[in-house]
Formats: sequence, C-alpha cells, structure tokens
Amino acid sequence: MKASDLFVRCLEAEGVEKIFGVPGEENADFMISLMDSSIEFVLCRHEQAAAFMADGYGRLTGKAGVCLSTLGPGVTNLVTGLADANMDRAPTVAIIGQASTGRLHKESHQNMDSIGMLRPISKWAHSIYKPETIPEMVRKAFKIAEQEKPGVTILELPEDIAKKELTSAPSIIEPRKTRRAAADHKAVKAAVEAIITAKKPIILSGNGAVRKRASNQLRLLAEKTGIRVVNTFMGKGAVSRSDPHCLYTIGLQGQDHVNAALYNADLVIAIGYDLVEYAPKLWNKQTKKTIIHIDFWPAEIDEDYIVDVEVVSDVADALWQINQLFDDKYKDKLPLFDINNKQKLRETISNDFAMEKDDKSFPMKPQKVLWDIREILGPSDILLSDVGAHKMWVARYYQCDEPNTCLISNGFCTMGFAFPASMGAKFAFPDTRVIAVCGDAGFLMNVQDIETAVRHKLNIVTVILMDGEYGLIKWKQQNQFDGKHSDLEFNNPDFAMLAESFGAWGKVISSADEFKPALEEAFKQNGPALIGVPIDYAENIKLTKRLGELQFTI
Repeated sequence: MKASDLFVRCLEAEGVEKIFGVPGEENADFMISLMDSSIEFVLCRHEQAAAFMADGYGRLTGKAGVCLSTLGPGVTNLVTGLADANMDRAPTVAIIGQASTGRLHKESHQNMDSIGMLRPISKWAHSIYKPETIPEMVRKAFKIAEQEKPGVTILELPEDIAKKELTSAPSIIEPRKTRRAAADHKAVKAAVEAIITAKKPIILSGNGAVRKRASNQLRLLAEKTGIRVVNTFMGKGAVSRSDPHCLYTIGLQGQDHVNAALYNADLVIAIGYDLVEYAPKLWNKQTKKTIIHIDFWPAEIDEDYIVDVEVVSDVADALWQINQLFDDKYKDKLPLFDINNKQKLRETISNDFAMEKDDKSFPMKPQKVLWDIREILGPSDILLSDVGAHKMWVARYYQCDEPNTCLISNGFCTMGFAFPASMGAKFAFPDTRVIAVCGDAGFLMNVQDIETAVRHKLNIVTVILMDGEYGLIKWKQQNQFDGKHSDLEFNNPDFAMLAESFGAWGKVISSADEFKPALEEAFKQNGPALIGVPIDYAENIKLTKRLGELQFTI
C-alpha cells in the first residue's frame, strides 16, 4: 500500500465526507489516492475560501472540516482562514503539501517552514516523516481539532513520503467515543451557593454554550432559577429569542440597553465565554462583581475578569450538575426570581428592534434589512455574517431561536468569511436555507468562488449591503475623531451582471419593497443568488448618538 492510500483510508475512518481545497504538484499522489475514495473533493478557486468552507462546515457539524493546499503560496493562502477557525473555535484539519524531505534542509523551490508558520495559529501542527506514523498522526489531528475547545490542526505530507510503498501497512486507528471530564462536585456546590446568595445575577452566554447539549442545560438553568441570559455575538441562540429569560446580545459598544443588566448585576455566570468575544473591561469596569466561570478551559487572566468560582469541565455536564443540585437541595426555593417581574428591559429592547420594521426609505436602513431577513428565514435556517458595519447590525438586531443558526466571525473577525463559509454550511445541511450577509468590501475578497457554488448548484443567497466604502472603519474613525475619517471610498461592479457572468442569479434592488420578494425568488434558484442592497449607513452614527444618550432602566 502506498502512503497516500493509507492517509486516505485513515480519513475515511474519521468519517470525512468532504475536503475543500486547491491541489498542487506536491500533493498529486494524495489526490490520485482520493479518486478511489468515498470522500468528495470540492475543488475551490482560492485556498482562503477553502479554509473558510471547512471553518463553516466544522462549526455547524461539530466534526472537523477538512481543507487542503499545496506547499508555499498554497499554504500562505490558507493562513487567514485557519487563523479564523482557530480563534473562533471551529474544528478544522488542514492537509498541506511539502517538498521532498531531501531538499528541506537547503534553499529550494517553494520550500518554506510551513509548520513553523502555522503553529502559532493552530492547536497542533506537524509534518509526517515516516509513512508508518500516518494512522497515529491522523487520529491525533482529528482528536485535538474536535476536542473542546475546538480549533485547527495541520498535517504536512511531503511528496516523497506520500509516494512511499509500505510492505506491511499499519493498522488504522478508529475513533472511539470517550467521556469528557466531569465537573468537580465542590466547584459545582460553590457555584450554586454563589447563585443562591446573589441579589441581581445574570448569565453571560458565550461561544462554548451553543453546542446543543450545553444549550439545553442552559435553558433549563434559566427556567429553574429565573435568571436572565445575555449572549455574546457568537453565543446567539443558546437561549431562544422567544424565551422570556433572553436579553439578547451584548457587544455593540459599551452603552446599550442590554449593558444595563450586566452593569447592575452583582453576580455574572459566564458560560462558555471567551474573552476574545467581548472584553471584560467593557462590562465589568468596577471589577466588583462575583464571577462564576464555567468552561472547558480555565479562565484567562484579566484584571477585569477576576473569577471567584471556576468550574472547568464539559459545559453541559457542569450545568446538568448545577441543575440537579438545585433540584435536590433548593427545589422549594425555585425559581429564585420571578421572570414575569423582570420584563421591562426585554420589552424595551424588543421595541427597539421593531422601530424600523415598516420603514420604506431607500437606500434601506440596516435595521429594516435584518427585520425582513428574519421574517423570511425559519428557526433552523442559517445566517452567516461577514465583517464590516453590517456585522454590528446583525449582532444587535438579528436574534435566533436555535443555537448555531447565526455564525459571526468575532474572535479573529475576518473579512471575506461569510460567503465561502456559507458554502460549507450548505454542504453540511443541503436542505436548510443558508444566507450570507456581506458588505461590498468583504464579499469581493472571495468573489472568485461564486464559480464553485455554481458548479455544485449550491442555493446559497448572498445579500450584499452596498455603501461603496469601508463602512465599519469609517464608523470607528468618526467615533474616535469627532466625525472625521480618512479616504475609504471605492467603486463596485454591477453585482447583478457579475452574478450572471458566473452563471448565477443576481439582482440589485431599487426600492425597499423589492427586498423580500427578491429573497423569496433567490431561494427558488438552482444555484447561488446575489442580491445587491444599497444601504443607508448614516444610521451608524445615529445609533451611536442614540445609545450614547441612553438613560438605563432595569
């Protein structure tokens, strides 16, 4: 058996169904071996897009998305997508080509230390030097990528190693289910006691709480205790938007309605919370709150995130134990708080969301765009947001019924993410409606892979919010420099004609009334669809001013 054949057999054993990538000369043996496999190779038009596809696929399935590149420029093109997947906790395995080992010690064509470059942006990265180690290394790569917290692993396969014949192939190591670490019972007891004695507790739900098992237990905890839940950008849907305990999303800026709940709290129960999502200094400036940290990893050291109780374990198990202890010891006291008496803030936020739902102005207001999208999409449909001014509006205004139905790149915060990641989402869930919301700048960063979506007949709908400038940068500069900003304007193609040139469906709307019908038509296509929407980002500064003048009421 050839080494590349063995590699492919190991991938099959891991349950890999798709690999996204751009091959090269140095991984030709692997590609030929893949032809006799059940694994589908999705040929992409750029390695960054391939990494984002694997990223989206991994986030939604919980199984490692797999991407592939050749050596040198192929690897460097993967870097941004891999860094995004790693910081945003998406299980991803990258397979990269490399020159023959006989020339790695010297200056040679396209030779570079790829593994050295990738180690800082991955959980584990290694080159294969002996074909006999392939089963161990493949198993290790997938185990590390998928274990909490998930992230990126890299396997480098030099071309001469891929070609080697094995006289006796080593046994393939099949993945086995194992139990995650359970929560320490003393830590669980301390958490419950802190909750019992709190007067104004709040739950802060992060990226680690959107796994289905964790979400179920979080919803039960909120119901048992009557404690309200605030989610980060990446924690959307952990508690349903219709749940009376849900206070929606924090993170737009330091002054917003939802911030009142955190400012006023004496106890914050941080569940699956990563500091990369929303810095503690923005919600805990006084550092006087009691903090319970429940996560797979110990809390990061931060002067504004001093943890009093730390439960380091499987999040779902920790929450299950906490719920059980409440039932066993405090059932007669539950719920601790009457949620019906704590609806004023939620009603204020809900009314804020609906302020522009009937607005007919054009260019469209971002609030209205997102209201219409929410009405079109069902509870299980998936929205992916790119990075730009629109991301802030998606984060604030687009709320979810179920976990993992809104994906936002907010750890690494990467422009160009949403469109290719939406393809990964559609490959993972072909019967689910998938929509990507992009700015005109971010969309054009990976526009080439429209062809990939057309070739595979993927009905993903991309809404391109058109302002002809780097809107988020302008917004930030204006806030910081008394309304002044640098030159950030650019020109755009005709997006309808662009879509048509690739063989996709496209439309640029000319009134607000055209938007919802365009969405419905787009979802009827037998392939990708683009909708260009002129957007009124004068709303950015208006929102900043309005929130800056808020008088908080709990």
